[in-house]
Amino acid sequence: MPKRRKKKLLRVLHQSTGPLPLRLADRFAGQLLIFCDASKKRHGGLAAVLFAGDEQPPVTASQTVPAIGSNELELQAALFALLQAARHFPGRPFTLFTDNTDTAIRLSRVQVLGLAHDPDLVAMLPELDLAEGLAHASIHWLKGHSSCRGNTLADELAGAAAH
Repeated sequence: MPKRRKKKLLRVLHQSTGPLPLRLADRFAGQLLIFCDASKKRHGGLAAVLFAGDEQPPVTASQTVPAIGSNELELQAALFALLQAARHFPGRPFTLFTDNTDTAIRLSRVQVLGLAHDPDLVAMLPELDLAEGLAHASIHWLKGHSSCRGNTLADELAGAAAH
């Protein structure tokens, strides 16, 4: 007798009203919050969502790029988000959220050890002064596909850019 497969249960996520879930909102209140994500379909898609305040609509940006490995796409998305922060809010400190642990670790390591530790990173986005961008950044990992509205918006934008 063949084994029966269990039905997949659809998990309903209730999105936060603000950019972050309530459990994190107080910790980052009043800060510029930036969410980045990448998607890989026929093409690669990068997205950045920038929240300057709870009452203001977010600034969004997306870009279609060649499809490459998912970790490299996520890193490109974080660099793209740093570039958007420099363009829209120059010199302002911000918190960058990524749902990719490798990206968070790599950028945090460069913040601590310096750009000489990872010269390939500088070459990925030459129009960005990476040292300046990272000097204003606080990098945080955030669980992907969670109740975080900022992450969900970035995920949707990246998916649309990847088509």
